[in-house]
Amino acid sequence: MMGARPMAPLALLMLAACIPQTGGGYRDSGYDRPAPRQDRHSQPQSQQDGWERPALGNEQDVRRLPAPPPAWQARKVQADSRVVAGTSYTVQPGDSLRSISMKTGAGSEAIARANNIPSPFVIRVGQKLTIPGGRYHLVRDGETGIAIAIAYGVDWSRIIAVNDLEEPYILRTGQRLLIPDTASPSGRPETIEQRAARFHLDLGVDDIVTGGQPAIAEKAKPAQPTASSARVLSPTTPVAAPARLAGGFQWPLKGTVIRRFGPGASGERNDGIKIAAPLDTPVLAAADGVVAYVGSDIPALGGLVILRHGDGWTTVYGHAGQLLVQRGQAVKKGQMIALSGNSGFADRPELHFEIRQGRSPVDPLPRLPAR
Repeated sequence: MMGARPMAPLALLMLAACIPQTGGGYRDSGYDRPAPRQDRHSQPQSQQDGWERPALGNEQDVRRLPAPPPAWQARKVQADSRVVAGTSYTVQPGDSLRSISMKTGAGSEAIARANNIPSPFVIRVGQKLTIPGGRYHLVRDGETGIAIAIAYGVDWSRIIAVNDLEEPYILRTGQRLLIPDTASPSGRPETIEQRAARFHLDLGVDDIVTGGQPAIAEKAKPAQPTASSARVLSPTTPVAAPARLAGGFQWPLKGTVIRRFGPGASGERNDGIKIAAPLDTPVLAAADGVVAYVGSDIPALGGLVILRHGDGWTTVYGHAGQLLVQRGQAVKKGQMIALSGNSGFADRPELHFEIRQGRSPVDPLPRLPAR
């Protein structure tokens, strides 16, 4: 299947958002808000020597600008989670959800959910809180959801679900993520083959969109996009995404639609459309946005660019022969971001194009101008 798919049972990817509030991304959380008394993202860095990038899929066929490996390869995660027993806790003067999280080892977000505490997460002295038990991973600087999922052999989509993560899926340094149980559904011990399969990396677009951003420190701000492709960010530098989609979408290149969105004749699903075009046809940004990913880490899609546009909208451009942008670069609608090719599992020069709203791929044709 050429379209991006949610993470395979083995592949993993990880996580991101930090606060259990609508919109889900990192922001001033309120978890440090103390109980009332009873009496009533890093600066951009230049490319460094020593980066080694293994060839993945058809990456050797894709030309691109010099860049470091993605964050989930550059910043590995150690599986050193802490098992916390379910218990209760009585709020003391000066406590906040964050301080209670540090005392108990459970995530502040998990505690808020377990006790139905809404934003701004106010607690009171003497309040008895349920501390949800489980296995919690402490997020360190630069870690990604994908790398966390890989470290624990758990689908990133499962980590998203149990932690109730939402757009924009940016993890916070110091955040405690609940790691789902990896026991076999049958209750039988895992075979060596089953265990190895859980740790196999088989990325999909959803994994990169939701689990590819590096964690950001509590008071830090993500790097602001720049129009220049000359800036090379460190892989562990988070990038700010647009807040709002500016206008509608345009066609990403001139060509003929050879495959439509949805199930194919043999039952396989296509999460976008395929547009045939001559080799090296300019591929254009469908709307103003910021480059969230550029590389070849999804073998089926070959040379790949992913743009964020704000309001949860993302566009995906696959099978490119040459990639012309860098992660963190701001692009304008109609700007050339790649040249078409036949990389990945393409048998002719073509573009795989997707539009996604949140985590869901949508049919691009009704959202593109008639022609």
